[in-house]
Amino acid sequence: MAEEVLLLSSPSESCTSLLSEISNASTRAFVLAFTVGSCGAFAFGCIIGYSAPTQSSIMKDLNLSIADASSILSILYSLFGSILTVGLILGALICGKLTDLVGRVYTIWITNILFVIGWFAIAFAKAVWLLDLGRLLQGISIGISAYLGPVYITEIAPRKLRGAACSMSQLFTGVGISVVYALGTVVAWRNLAILGSIPSLMILPLLFFIPESPRWLAKVGREKEVEEILSRLRGENSDVSDEAGEILAYTEHVKQQGDDRGFLKLFQRKYAFSLTIGVVLIALPQLGGLSGYSFYTESIFISTGVSSDVGFISTSIVQMLAGVLGTVLVDVSGRRSLLLVSQAGMHAYYYIYFTNPFLIENHCWETGTPILALISVTLYFGSYGLGMGSIPSIIASEIYPVDVKGAAGTMCGLASSISSWLVAYSFSFLFQWSTTGTFLMFTTVTGIGFVFIAKLVPETRGKSLEEIQSLFSF
Repeated sequence: MAEEVLLLSSPSESCTSLLSEISNASTRAFVLAFTVGSCGAFAFGCIIGYSAPTQSSIMKDLNLSIADASSILSILYSLFGSILTVGLILGALICGKLTDLVGRVYTIWITNILFVIGWFAIAFAKAVWLLDLGRLLQGISIGISAYLGPVYITEIAPRKLRGAACSMSQLFTGVGISVVYALGTVVAWRNLAILGSIPSLMILPLLFFIPESPRWLAKVGREKEVEEILSRLRGENSDVSDEAGEILAYTEHVKQQGDDRGFLKLFQRKYAFSLTIGVVLIALPQLGGLSGYSFYTESIFISTGVSSDVGFISTSIVQMLAGVLGTVLVDVSGRRSLLLVSQAGMHAYYYIYFTNPFLIENHCWETGTPILALISVTLYFGSYGLGMGSIPSIIASEIYPVDVKGAAGTMCGLASSISSWLVAYSFSFLFQWSTTGTFLMFTTVTGIGFVFIAKLVPETRGKSLEEIQSLFSF
């Protein structure tokens, strides 16, 4: 049980140990590959954060009006925000087959080219349909890269750094959202789109120098290249023969037990446990109200007398700091411990939130109501940033054997996109029905999620991918 308790007594020692491991294990090839993954996550965040600060200026420049809802142009522009989700679903549908067919690196090429084309379509758009096309292409690309990024970093990173490297990369998504949102207040929307393309343009030349995933090479029969790539990733003086042997032996074992059912192979009984864990963990934050709650946060601040600017700045800082702390601890305390603490914090938020209406209605502690509102919101997003924001993607990229990893990526991507869309779409209707009932529903989901993690999710820290996948396949 010791592994299930957060070891926070000496965070400086944990951080020093992590930095020491990074310096010892990193090579030029690994650093370049990690940089590509981080820039890709940053580009992901830039796309997500673009529409909020630019909506009014785009409508003004293109002579659109919300009041004129019957206008064809206004209807087309209304797709600008929602069509990203359509692209996400399309990207999720093809990500698995694409990464299995052409490999991780060539798929990164494709996604970043789509990123750039999408940004330029928006930047130079003279018609609304071109804005929508650019946004659709961006949605497809992030639908692919949402699973591809963690998988690539997981497959190339040393086991002691795997969680931290993947978590740190995911952290850049939040940084991208914050940077674009801040720039959007001072930069014109066309110029902001051009700036948004810079991370992807920076990635493209680096792609000539990063290695392919050794596990994908083993899967497609290029066994001779596996040890060579591992030597580049671990250092020329490192003995990678045991790691290469483990990868090749496990891949051969999977091939001997395999069949040609393609996507349907994922639904065999031996993958039922891993499929359940991956899909539920990916969908759990959304089903717990994350998408809808993100839209409702400003209303909570306003209704309780908290400045929305102060609230958003506070929650952004806390979420970022929690993400950094989670990155440091993920390979020290483990995935499962952080998931439990994170889910417990998101669940506890609702109990604090429920005290606000009672205090307001009974005129109790009126000066404390804004404080409670701010605490509850920062607790929710801080808890999310600590674990549930990044660790589900890490675990989903660790637990599937290479022969079903593509199909699993499609399933996880669809679970994330569809659950996010369902909650975001239904949130306002649920609130019109019953605010209390809606929050009770989300409270129940987060509570069930905590029990699910506690009872079913095993620890994967410190194990090779092959050991983890053997643990999950039975």
